[in-house]
Amino acid sequence: MTGRKQEFNSQLFQIVDGILLCIGLFAAYLLRAVCSRWLPLIDIGPFSHSQWMVIIVLPFGPILLELQGFYGHPLQKGVGSSLRQMAAAGFWLALILSGCVLFFHLTPPSRGVAMLFAFLAALLLIARERMTIGYFRSRARTGAGREPVLLAGCPGDVKALRQKLNPLQLIEMDIVGEVDIESRPISELVEVMHRHSVNRVILAGANSNMNRLQQAIAACETEGVEAWMVADFIKTSIAQPSFDVLGSTPMLVFRTTPALSWALLVKGVIDRVGALTLIILASPLFLMAFLGIKLTMPGPVIFRQQRSGKNGRPFTMYKFRSMSTDAEMRRAELAALNEMQGPVFKVGDDPRITPFGRWIRKTSVDELPQLINILAGDMSLVGPRPLPLYEVENFENDAQRRRLSVKPGLTCLWQISGRSKVQSFEEWVELDLRYIDNWSIWLDFKILFKTIPAVLFGSGAH
Repeated sequence: MTGRKQEFNSQLFQIVDGILLCIGLFAAYLLRAVCSRWLPLIDIGPFSHSQWMVIIVLPFGPILLELQGFYGHPLQKGVGSSLRQMAAAGFWLALILSGCVLFFHLTPPSRGVAMLFAFLAALLLIARERMTIGYFRSRARTGAGREPVLLAGCPGDVKALRQKLNPLQLIEMDIVGEVDIESRPISELVEVMHRHSVNRVILAGANSNMNRLQQAIAACETEGVEAWMVADFIKTSIAQPSFDVLGSTPMLVFRTTPALSWALLVKGVIDRVGALTLIILASPLFLMAFLGIKLTMPGPVIFRQQRSGKNGRPFTMYKFRSMSTDAEMRRAELAALNEMQGPVFKVGDDPRITPFGRWIRKTSVDELPQLINILAGDMSLVGPRPLPLYEVENFENDAQRRRLSVKPGLTCLWQISGRSKVQSFEEWVELDLRYIDNWSIWLDFKILFKTIPAVLFGSGAH
């Protein structure tokens, strides 16, 4: 299955599953209402009281299922694996619904409706998934709907391509022939396309003459047949290739960071909604920090510093001031006490920190003003910590700069790994790159939840 087709199928299944979840919710309410007529149960009122749940269940249900990997590799999954993924998604959906009830004072569903909804939703989703799997397996057995595909290129390249095709791809493709475009005329390629009515020609062209490849692509263009060219002649270790168009010029793009996607848009929404919610909830801490700094030390309450944002773009980061006003001037005299190997500066028992500043650092209250940076779009809730410009200028290699390829954040793997226990900047960078290379919304949620005990118990904080 091609990446585009797999993405289309996944999106289609998400839409269907969202509708099925809403049907399950309505059916659960209907069953509970019917039961209350025959059994001595508490009346749950009209469905209109619970309609708000549809607004949450319809979009978030499929998103949470996707985050659990529910839509990946359906032919290789068993019912048990699907049930575990649904249970995990159901837990987070219940958490979101509970949060809506708590913060927006909405009418909570009855326990009977909730239990029936969980059962019916699981039943409907499993039924849809098993029917889908049965359909795909039936097509594989009968060969119906298999796409006629022609392989072209040097014999060695074609053989290597065949070996890379997995069973799932071979189920959907019917390889009707192979053409050596190096030794045979392009007219033979056209003749085979006509004979088998092929939908697609895959050009394995690592060792083929570029002129012959262009002729083959031109022939496919004339025939209206898709031409796919293997692009593994460019070897990368991290970057993922994709295709795009710049104006009318075709471009092969290599990315080491996530491409623009719905997941990134969701991350942006979570950042801003989360930052605004935290500012409201933490307003007493803002007031306490403001008064504490004003009463215990001279100078401004907010510390402003130029930090490196995405791709190194400078921005002004805000913190509650925890050091004396001459802290920046005294940095040079404390260089010998630096506990971090590399270009960054970290001192455990920093004499520049005031007594009240030590407390707000221990509790991470000093970081709260960065929620304003998140609302402004300069930072995210989760991402590599932004470093001062002078530290970025001292980076020793390109790998260290790659941590600047995403938007910086309030917390990341470094924070939940015990900040001050990491003594080497190389270890710090390794954690940041691990986050970048494995990014997902689910990983962001895990880091955010693990940050809570790290902040409450001050693990690794100075």
